[in-house]
Amino acid sequence: MDPRAILREMFDAAVRAAQPEHSLPPLLPEPPTGRTVVIGAGKGSAEMARVLEAHWPGELGGLVVTRYGYAVPCRRIEIVEAAHPVPDAAGEAAARRMLELVTPLGADDLVICLISGGGSALLPLPAEGLTLADKQAINRALLNCGATIGEMNCLRRHLSAIKGGRLAAACHPARVVNLLVSDVPGDRPADIASGPTVADASTCADALEIVRRYGVALPDAARALLESGRGESIKPGDDRLAGGETHFVATPQIALLAAAGVAARHGIRPLILGDSLEGEARELGRVLAGMAQQVSRHHQPARPPCVLLSGGETTVTLKGRGRGGRNVEFLLALALGLDGQAGTWALAGDTDGVDGAEEIAGAIIAPDTLARAWQAGIPPRAALDDNDGHGFFQALGDSVVTGPTLTNVNDFRAILVL
Repeated sequence: MDPRAILREMFDAAVRAAQPEHSLPPLLPEPPTGRTVVIGAGKGSAEMARVLEAHWPGELGGLVVTRYGYAVPCRRIEIVEAAHPVPDAAGEAAARRMLELVTPLGADDLVICLISGGGSALLPLPAEGLTLADKQAINRALLNCGATIGEMNCLRRHLSAIKGGRLAAACHPARVVNLLVSDVPGDRPADIASGPTVADASTCADALEIVRRYGVALPDAARALLESGRGESIKPGDDRLAGGETHFVATPQIALLAAAGVAARHGIRPLILGDSLEGEARELGRVLAGMAQQVSRHHQPARPPCVLLSGGETTVTLKGRGRGGRNVEFLLALALGLDGQAGTWALAGDTDGVDGAEEIAGAIIAPDTLARAWQAGIPPRAALDDNDGHGFFQALGDSVVTGPTLTNVNDFRAILVL
């Protein structure tokens, strides 16, 4: 039994389960009497567009924006690439064109909206009075302050001209069908790409509280927008969103179940701890190290061989000068907590293939990870303090690199105790 190979097999199965090829076609609506327009944003949106186009029986057109390197060829739907996680002018231009595309639609028309993780950065259309530079600065501050994804997206929704249901309102009176690949804890539609085509119950006051809580520096125009209430999003019950439908193409739970199936086939008992674990990555690493130790020492809550599976999205509060990455930060803290525990391996990675801002999905740890690091002259604790998980695992040759996976159901974590 090769622990590394089994962990990678589980991760690959989780990513495969989140692909839209099999799960999207059954969710497609009946063609309308009028036009069909496809819009979307996210790391998995281009692949969703390709699958939709292949299975759609009638005419269609549209515009989808995805991350650089994540485009796939489509014949009728235009695919635009833009920057993630910090937005750029290409994303702003695509968001503006998307609004213009849906504004003239009528009651006989259909809008199919393909949304997946990463769409917040890929649709960076600033609210009136704000600039792209303002949005970029706020985005960087949010990424570094330790805010949860829900908190980040609450603020983004109230500083946007397209998020928080505004894109759906622009589609009115056309019918809107949302097809979502969830990358957020709890699968909350308003938090997937900051909910451009669904109602939002949060308020400007909530956004201001998040600003206060994390000390986020706001441009004067952004603060005025929130304090005046002019940044309010589209609320539940708004007539312009009536009749809209929302369906999930893939979720973190689906990915975890696929990994659990792989484990079971290898005679390893899978324990799914949760699909929405949040908090500081290093703190979660310490907690799950304690659970893995309980399994190894006391055979609770299960006897080895077993695997502890979890998903969700942790955060990293950047204090060092390293390259970040929440999955590798989790793994480094986990390795320190395990302290070379025999018979324990782990893999953590982002299912989109990008952990933080690196083109690296994550990494693997083994019982000898700390010993090999010390032998190579790499102090593990110093690497964690410097938020340099990627540097640490690359030096050991333990990084997991997948390339663009064309989907995103957030983080995947597996701790294998043999």
